[in-house]
Amino acid sequence: MLDPALFDRVHIIGVGGAGMSAIARILLESGSHVSGSDRAANDLTRALARDGATIYEGHAAANVQGAKVVLISSAIKADNPEVIAARAQGIPILDRRDSFRYLLPGKTQIAVAGTKGKTTTAALIVHLLRELGRDPSYIVGGTMLNTGDNAHVGQGDAFVVEADEYGYMFLGLTPRIAVITNIEHDHPDMFPTLEDMVAAFRQFLALLPHDGIYISGVDREAQRLGAELELAGREVVEVIYAEDMPGLKDYLPISLMGAHNLINAVLATITVVAYDRIGKKDYDSHDAIHDILLALTSFKGTSRRFEIMGKTTNNVTIVSDYGHHPMAIRATLEAAKARYPDTPIWAVWQPHTYSRTKALADDFVRAFKGSAHALVMDIYPAREGPIPSTPTESELAERIRATGHPDARRSGNIEATAALLEREAGSGDLVIFFSAGDAPRVGEILLKKAVHE
Repeated sequence: MLDPALFDRVHIIGVGGAGMSAIARILLESGSHVSGSDRAANDLTRALARDGATIYEGHAAANVQGAKVVLISSAIKADNPEVIAARAQGIPILDRRDSFRYLLPGKTQIAVAGTKGKTTTAALIVHLLRELGRDPSYIVGGTMLNTGDNAHVGQGDAFVVEADEYGYMFLGLTPRIAVITNIEHDHPDMFPTLEDMVAAFRQFLALLPHDGIYISGVDREAQRLGAELELAGREVVEVIYAEDMPGLKDYLPISLMGAHNLINAVLATITVVAYDRIGKKDYDSHDAIHDILLALTSFKGTSRRFEIMGKTTNNVTIVSDYGHHPMAIRATLEAAKARYPDTPIWAVWQPHTYSRTKALADDFVRAFKGSAHALVMDIYPAREGPIPSTPTESELAERIRATGHPDARRSGNIEATAALLEREAGSGDLVIFFSAGDAPRVGEILLKKAVHE
């Protein structure tokens, strides 16, 4: 355990990512002097610089000068010049997982985990607590449209954290309340099988104190872990399927579309009620539910979760969605088809990492039902190099067609995909980019062209 006083001067390598930029903001608002570096500037780093952080574009040994602690993202390699310099100077180096024990340790931590829906659910919890006057601290994996940020230090006791399983980050948390939205196989580079993922989530729940609360989603694996906790005498709150709750839409007036978001809203509501009753023997949840229902109506969502980017001059609606898992793509397309039943939908998929594409290919190719067109962009490698036997983009498109899809094609890189959509997407069409990478740049190209024309 490091001396917390060392955190008065912190340098963060890879500060431009969603997770590390959020940590930077928490430290900055806690009074630390924060510096950070990344390969290129982005909106997150520019916002940090505006608010007092020292930001370097590019990596250099001199950037760590004066730091007492260095934090690194999972994308940073051992040969990074700043890592080498920190080691040479004897500066402690922590990854994202290990840094969390030093962030707001006196607050009640609410950790939201799951394969899908954790960003929206965490953001909903933050929004409800804010609207109820609880002024929470938070770290969310996307920019919240109500606040314009992804992290903040509030005056209240609650600290809401989106709990990421990648790199076992969530094992560095100290939750009093743990939420798991669902568990499906993902990150095969780290979890070769679904059971490996379940084992990691089991370790996450083991972090709960004896009086902690686990709030389970409707997912089978999440509820299986709940049953294990119940056998151990832990408190478990489970959520039933939204379709089994008549009139649910009337009780949860959210603007977000899709049954999956109704479940997210149920989870958020239960979490806020559970948080509010901690330590209050005479707590009446009925009064809170009334206020929560009012607060749900003003929730705007988060960036890149069916975020409408705009319309082109020929009336094509462009949407950015973070969906990079088959379950997420399928749920979003079902919701989009329900909201826009007569609208031709272009599902533009940018496969994210070779390992995920290879391991989940069978599920991916079945995820595009309901779209009129499915475009497969070039694989976004992220942290990986090519992996043998990974299906090519053309092979993936062919396999999508083999499911009976009317039009599935490889579209190529950013520029080629933009050119294809400019030629073929017609008035009234809906284009959804499913990407955890840079595919939204295609939408920016189309919308920029529209502005100039």
